[in-house]
Amino acid sequence: MRGHGPSARRARALAAGAAAVTVAAGLGVRTVADGDLAKYAGDALYTVLICVLVALCAPRARPVVVAGAGLAVSWAVELLQLTGAPAELSRRSAVARLVLGSTFNAPDLLWYAVGAAGVWGVLTAAATSRRSGTGPRTSASR
Repeated sequence: MRGHGPSARRARALAAGAAAVTVAAGLGVRTVADGDLAKYAGDALYTVLICVLVALCAPRARPVVVAGAGLAVSWAVELLQLTGAPAELSRRSAVARLVLGSTFNAPDLLWYAVGAAGVWGVLTAAATSRRSGTGPRTSASR
């Protein structure tokens, strides 16, 4: 069955580690920066985290699929903010505020794309190095 072999387990372990590093990076940015730098870095990292979660669930997904799914989810959440539902949920729950945000901001859409492009680039480079024999062999970037 696809997704259950040693290479899938390794890919999932790498994705779990990447999720931890991404969360730490997001928290780190907030501690050393503020304003637009922290906000837009946070937006890009939000999409990176979603991409990592996609890779965790689908370790054999191709880089373009992982990045595209992460971008689509990020954009969907941002566009959902136009309805006011996330703002209402955010008033009631800190978790909802972290996951859904509250206020639509068009520039966020660009920064989500930056995060997805970064993930695509890293996964594509990793896949290329594995095919050429210069990197560890996992299935996360197929």
